[in-house]
Amino acid sequence: MGEFETLKQQFPRVRRGVPLKKHTTFRIGGAAKYFFAARTSDELESAVRTAKELELPFFLLSGGSNVLVSDNGFPGLVIQIKNSKFKIENSAVRAEAGVQMATLVKETGKRGLQGLEWAGGLPGTLGGAVRGNAGAFGGEIKDSVLRVEAIDQKGKRRMFSKKQCKFSYRSSIFKERGYIVLSATLQLKKGDKKNIQTIAKKHIQYRKEKHPLEYPSAGSIFKNCDLAKTPKKMQEHFKDVIKMDPFPVIPTAVIIARANLPGLRCGGAQVSEKHPNYIVNRGDARAKDVLELIAKVKREIKNKFGVDLEEEITIL
Repeated sequence: MGEFETLKQQFPRVRRGVPLKKHTTFRIGGAAKYFFAARTSDELESAVRTAKELELPFFLLSGGSNVLVSDNGFPGLVIQIKNSKFKIENSAVRAEAGVQMATLVKETGKRGLQGLEWAGGLPGTLGGAVRGNAGAFGGEIKDSVLRVEAIDQKGKRRMFSKKQCKFSYRSSIFKERGYIVLSATLQLKKGDKKNIQTIAKKHIQYRKEKHPLEYPSAGSIFKNCDLAKTPKKMQEHFKDVIKMDPFPVIPTAVIIARANLPGLRCGGAQVSEKHPNYIVNRGDARAKDVLELIAKVKREIKNKFGVDLEEEITIL
């Protein structure tokens, strides 16, 4: 029995040759050899186990943001995380990895629960947010995480305490070791409902005004620059824009802007003039255009300021 027949036998909804551009916010990328949308944690676990048994490369796709898919697609099984149950009891939230962050912000805000306001307007799912320790406006997902259920490299389900998650700037043990997030329990606090909703709405509005939402993108391309790791001369040059994220950083958008790179284009990919840490798809961009543009930006920033930018997105 061939690969596809074996997959089809266990997962009747599996498909062949699915264009991944339809499933990413960049709207870029070739086709997945096989594609399966896992609707439950059990399906997700089973799909991962089957891929390993078949020695088939696999990739977990969450909300489709923060990822650039190759023009050649993916030569294995793409498992889309669609498990999306959640439960809110008192001030605790237990949610599966496929729950949209926008849903959690809205539902916790309605209940007067404080802790996720920073995520107002944040694209993607809880699983992706936990994996990359997503953050904005001075907050991070790690601030609320109590525990996380995940599949480790041996295929075993494990519960991780907050400490065991090893959260760091835009990273975690799940990202570093390739563990698969199934669900997370968040501990929030009772607060003023009106104030919580106002802050979340303000952040949503800020994103609409300051981010290039009119074009497909993956979100921020690069991590902000850790102030402690930048040359003294650069620290002096950017002292007027240093912010807490949650430690002192120089916003990469400002660095790119001061290097006069907004508007720089490779094929259909362009450094956004609205938010320079975004690369936007002007309609016909290919992954190779984006990669060429990333390389150009990194080279220019290294030459002008002596710092190496680090990608925040996953390049498949």
